Amino acid sequence: GVTVHREKVYICDTGIGGLEVLDLSRGSFEYFVPGGKGQLQLPINCCLDQRGNLYVADANRKQIVVFDSEGSYLQAFGEPEGFKPTDVAVYGDRIMVANVQDHAVYVYGLDDYQLIEKIPGIASGEEGFIRQSTNIALSHDLLYVSDMGDFNVKKYSAQGSYLGVVGGYGNQAGRFTRPKGVAVDREGNLFVVDAAFENVQIFNGNGDLLMHFGGSYGGPGAMWLPAAVEISYENLSYFQAYVDESFELKYLIFVTNQYGPAKVNVYGRVEEKPAI
Repeated sequence: GVTVHREKVYICDTGIGGLEVLDLSRGSFEYFVPGGKGQLQLPINCCLDQRGNLYVADANRKQIVVFDSEGSYLQAFGEPEGFKPTDVAVYGDRIMVANVQDHAVYVYGLDDYQLIEKIPGIASGEEGFIRQSTNIALSHDLLYVSDMGDFNVKKYSAQGSYLGVVGGYGNQAGRFTRPKGVAVDREGNLFVVDAAFENVQIFNGNGDLLMHFGGSYGGPGAMWLPAAVEISYENLSYFQAYVDESFELKYLIFVTNQYGPAKVNVYGRVEEKPAI
């Protein structure tokens, strides 16, 4: 997992049982490996809220582990049975958790960590049922869930109403075999990682394929078993120097790789500058 908060990039590292934290403003790199009640076992995704609190989905602890902005342990929460979190996101006053073990996204209160509801809350065989939720993204009051068991991305309202599906099983453009990380830009375009194709496909708000990028690793810009994708409109000044001077950087796209020499790839959405 990877997330960006202000000038820091947080990367989950299952090998060390913690996170790497890149501070772009200071040009620094440090490990975050908490102990005691906050000790992590298999941190696979994370996010931060506006207060700077860090939420880590730990698949082995089967909990969401929460730390404050200074890295001190605050709380851990989850259900005693049938709970294996694979992703976490804060949206408004709610914490959304992908629970791969119960075919749903669990919704908790931000202040009390109490379970409010399950999305979609339907039985197997019904339209919109999630077979294997791995990653989630929220934007424009919409919830996107990558369903690796059904080879697609399912779309719901943030309140839980099923709205449709993007993609499906196949090896042609616009299809998936191992969908994982998802992200949405401000225009409503959906970015979907496929760990098997080792690329990211981009769809518009109607679910139409726009383009893809990446590909099996053969050098810079390619991917090696990619897992997560994150879009950030912050920190553009640190990367504008790498963009051709006739283009302007609009936002950054971070993609993590589980193998190979490039564990985090950074791409940029660019637009041509107007002619003078």
